[in-house]
Amino acid sequence: MPADLSSDPSSGSASSAPQQPPLWRQLQLTAGALASIRAGTSGTVAFEAVEPALRPGVQALGFQVLRWLGRAEALRRHLAKRTPPPLPDALLCTALALAWHSDHAPYEPFTLVDQAVEAAKRNPATRAQASFINACLRRFLRERDELVAATDTEPVAQWNHPRWWIERLKRDHPRDWQRVLSADNAQAPMTLRVNALQSTPAAYLLELEAVGLGATRVGTDGLQLTRARPVLQLPGFADGACSVQDAAAQLAAPLLLDGLLPATPGTAPLRVLDACAAPGGKTAHLIERAGADAIEVTALEVDGVRSRRIDETLARLGLKAKVVVADAGRPANWWDGVLFDAILLDAPCTASGIVRRHPDVRWLRRESDTAQLATQQATLLAALWPLVRPGGRLLYCTCSVFREEGSQQIDAFLVRNTDARLLPSPGHLLPQSGANARGVPDNPSGDHDGFFYALLEKPAPH
Repeated sequence: MPADLSSDPSSGSASSAPQQPPLWRQLQLTAGALASIRAGTSGTVAFEAVEPALRPGVQALGFQVLRWLGRAEALRRHLAKRTPPPLPDALLCTALALAWHSDHAPYEPFTLVDQAVEAAKRNPATRAQASFINACLRRFLRERDELVAATDTEPVAQWNHPRWWIERLKRDHPRDWQRVLSADNAQAPMTLRVNALQSTPAAYLLELEAVGLGATRVGTDGLQLTRARPVLQLPGFADGACSVQDAAAQLAAPLLLDGLLPATPGTAPLRVLDACAAPGGKTAHLIERAGADAIEVTALEVDGVRSRRIDETLARLGLKAKVVVADAGRPANWWDGVLFDAILLDAPCTASGIVRRHPDVRWLRRESDTAQLATQQATLLAALWPLVRPGGRLLYCTCSVFREEGSQQIDAFLVRNTDARLLPSPGHLLPQSGANARGVPDNPSGDHDGFFYALLEKPAPH
């Protein structure tokens, strides 16, 4: 799963930040990030390469470009007989993505065109293409309605996702695929998880209101902000009062723990494994939910750099867990031989359910990635299931809307493992919807990412 951002930078106008650099400079940097993403760099890395002072504005523009890139590329094909070199093409598509629809444009289309041409002239890498970019964009201004209409029938332009992605969603969710694609192109809300060891959602809501921040309740531990804010503006954030976590991701801890926690104090703490733990949000939620004395969490992460994020998360919240850098699929290298009461497997996946937070994902993924990741998920399930004690549980989840990584994966697992029982589970949660015929009837409704959950129990012997 990509590293989550504290809020969508496009939740505010790119022009509202103080001391913004000239628009042509922001367009240069946005085009550079787009070119990097097209070359295979994640959006997180591409935008982190922008100097901090300029990053918020560039990232806001970049998110909007990525959300409308399918339309922009279709328009470019109508305007140019040949695809330009990577950086000039990225600049041209950046301008088209921002200007194609006046209702969505962060600046007047004429201003965007003028500044995109200026950006081309001021960069040695694009200067030779400045006249070409100017000609394409001036024609776009003259013929915008006709050009947009000409691209309306192209699925990639209409839905701003790769064609294979659209076709897969049609197969996987024939009644909901259009709603999923529309949700992917919307801005995600900023949702908080209140630290149950410090406060309650009702009490923290009052703290937010006291500093002029509006929010609404979501789930058992969550609050959804009316408007995204920098985390350091949140009361007590630095001291662990809350964390940023999508409402769908907040389901993991209660699903795994409810009904498993000891009813009486003094009982031995639950032994829990968070198998793919970075950046540590679910690890922390498990401890907050159970109480520090009622649970012992081992947080496993194969990437040493990402594992440091777990340490940082726990330190801010004042929590402790055993953080181990190791491959969850190779228990012989890290397991001490003592069975776990519960395992959380938030498996690597396509991240197709969190596209509204990471709009680069749809353009980075390839159709073959799904099968490769499904194989990895099956390997992890096979490796970890023997580590669950009789009477214990394993919660399998992915931030994916593709059935190959969700319901099909679990169906195949249950066929291979007759000692596993599927407990009532949410199943596939689609972005901004909890409707799911296969899952429990009280799935959360409202605004959340796409996820899949399956709660598996290993029955105790009679």
